[in-house]
Amino acid sequence: MEYLKTGNHYIVRLDKGEEIMQKLTELCRKEQIRAGSIVGLGAADQAVVGLFDTSTKVFKKKEIACPMEITSIIGNISTKDGETYLHIHVTLCDENLQAIGGHMAACRVSATAELTVTAFDGCTVEREMNDEIGLNLYKF
Repeated sequence: MEYLKTGNHYIVRLDKGEEIMQKLTELCRKEQIRAGSIVGLGAADQAVVGLFDTSTKVFKKKEIACPMEITSIIGNISTKDGETYLHIHVTLCDENLQAIGGHMAACRVSATAELTVTAFDGCTVEREMNDEIGLNLYKF
């Protein structure tokens, strides 16, 4: 991972073999980003994407292993119990240009990924478990 900081923005390049969630977490810890937003695109060869089933309160995951374009990454940065918490969604397409998307649990870069991170200066957004919903929600 390499990046350039300009003001409260980070222009990030991830390289082949790097795992996106891991590298973004490293960036947030190193730069002390406690609230922000993420957008990006790239290429991947392995991903774990999921859907939260609101009726059962279970996160259903699917592992995908094939050449894919990352057509969109969008997400936010917050904290839970003081630690970096990433909430990212991804849309991927395969060689047939069939798209799949959902909550990104993991995604390994196959060529490169280009992301921008915007830090919300002077702000921390904490999360806490909402038992009724079954998710870690923003706590204001």
